[in-house]
Amino acid sequence: MRVDAYGEVDELNATLGLVRGFSPPPELDAMLHRLQDQLFTVGAVMATPMDAKAASHLPPLKESWVTDMENAMDRFDNELPKMTHFILPGGTQAAAALHLARTVCRRAERRAVPLLREGTIPKDVVIFLNRLSDLLFVMARVANHRANVQDVKWIPEKPSES
Repeated sequence: MRVDAYGEVDELNATLGLVRGFSPPPELDAMLHRLQDQLFTVGAVMATPMDAKAASHLPPLKESWVTDMENAMDRFDNELPKMTHFILPGGTQAAAALHLARTVCRRAERRAVPLLREGTIPKDVVIFLNRLSDLLFVMARVANHRANVQDVKWIPEKPSES
């Protein structure tokens, strides 16, 4: 279970590298680079049980990382049009890859929760992954917005009357 969980974080980190290969806006690229560094720490923390000797030598997860993500989301929300519908993943290559990264992040979060319940990882890991998935969603919208590409609204079909 532990190997699956930190393997998902590794996949997420690689997915962020893929996003960066699609040349997102410079501000997003710099954030993604910082997030990749932070994910290495998250992965190391997940790979090491909290009661292991090596745990005391790991770099700490910082509360400021989550605060920085929340502040970025607030800043970006001021730039974006208000959401009136769910949106379909897609748009620019960078935005589509950010949506993919968001889903990988959610999977990593789901894999981390059982480890949290066992008491073998700190709750900060799950909090970080939860906020990161929200940030990746907002970043996908920003990537489209700054490229003048509209998000595609999901408009469900109406049930047919029989």
